[in-house]
Amino acid sequence: MAEIINFNKARKKKARAEAERQAAENRVRFGRSKAEKTLDAARTEDARKRLDQLQREPGDARSDSDAPGTPD
Repeated sequence: MAEIINFNKARKKKARAEAERQAAENRVRFGRSKAEKTLDAARTEDARKRLDQLQREPGDARSDSDAPGTPD
């Protein structure tokens, strides 16, 4: 005698297995570990801080007439 199969459950089981296979493939293709994300965020923050430190303030630059050693 053959085993009785509930087609609805078999269809759902197959769909879950396919979804898990797709998820595993996506984790390999697109996933990054938490350490990689943290390192990337830290590097971005350091670069932003460095850029902010190197920016000139509008009042810091001397005009040409105020520069020492220029003839009047």
